[in-house]
Amino acid sequence: MMNFAVVLLFTSSCFAWSSAIYSSNREGPKKLKYLLETLLHADVVARRGENATLPCILRTKPAQYKVKWTKLELHRAGREDIIMISNAHAFKPYGRLGGRASLPKAHAMDASLQLRGLELEDGGRYRCELVYGIEDESVVITLRIEGVVFPYQSRSGRYRLTFHEAEEACAQQDAMLASYGQLYRAWTEGLDWCNAGWLHDGTVHYPIIHPRPACGGELLPGIRSYGPKDKNQDRFDAFCFTSQTSGSVSYVAGSFSFDQAGLACRRQGGELALVGHLYSAWRFRDYDRCDGGWLRDGSVRFPVGSPRERCGGVPEAGVRSFGFPDQMAHLYGAYCYR
Repeated sequence: MMNFAVVLLFTSSCFAWSSAIYSSNREGPKKLKYLLETLLHADVVARRGENATLPCILRTKPAQYKVKWTKLELHRAGREDIIMISNAHAFKPYGRLGGRASLPKAHAMDASLQLRGLELEDGGRYRCELVYGIEDESVVITLRIEGVVFPYQSRSGRYRLTFHEAEEACAQQDAMLASYGQLYRAWTEGLDWCNAGWLHDGTVHYPIIHPRPACGGELLPGIRSYGPKDKNQDRFDAFCFTSQTSGSVSYVAGSFSFDQAGLACRRQGGELALVGHLYSAWRFRDYDRCDGGWLRDGSVRFPVGSPRERCGGVPEAGVRSFGFPDQMAHLYGAYCYR
């Protein structure tokens, strides 16, 4: 137990990031000549829908130069997506991110990149490269989308999803498959789950805080790994990742069937919430409601922000699930999104 406490203390200090705190993060030992090497080059944290500025400051300007911004796709070896190429006079955007990218140019030496309306897929590592003949040099900045990881399984039961089906399942719940880093952070924040699930890179893992015979036996707490699995043949659950949403979740009391719950939401100008909507409301808006309600995937869940004896019977905060009941059962209210 002492080892676990030390691990948590260490990981908590490592992950105590905010949008105003940065730490050094660049590639290679080469001393920079043209780009500023300071504590400003680091991790930037923002939520979906917000804007984020990735810092890149010139120390001095060569006579002729270009600045190239790219997103590094680590799960695809050697793959990088060009976002923008600029010089002292003009710039040209490229690809999916280029349409939401701009150069704030806060001062004459500012080569920073601003991304507007962040999406879940925007998280990752970005490279600012100064191109000047054979003296090219670069810094790397990590953009972390603040969000929440949640486990998800098919209504057919445990371990029924191929990798591609897991991707689709998360997308249908306003989410995407989580990265290993996102799952690791969720573990440090208390996620303990005994079912293995797909991650974004095609590997399979599950996070354990309280080891027990059915979940890793006497091994120390940590992330259990099955490694890479066959994306077309192997079947597991999924770990999904979502962030804040632009809408809001509300509860309609009643004893509805699934179809009646959908009608109740439409009468209020909304629709049944997705699982990702409910997790987002619980995480970012402290949504707490001790009543089971239908969601759009046919599951029944409820969010608990302040654990109490007669509200799920579990001492940790979270989103509780009743699984996928008979849709004709007139037992539950409705969680609506608008």
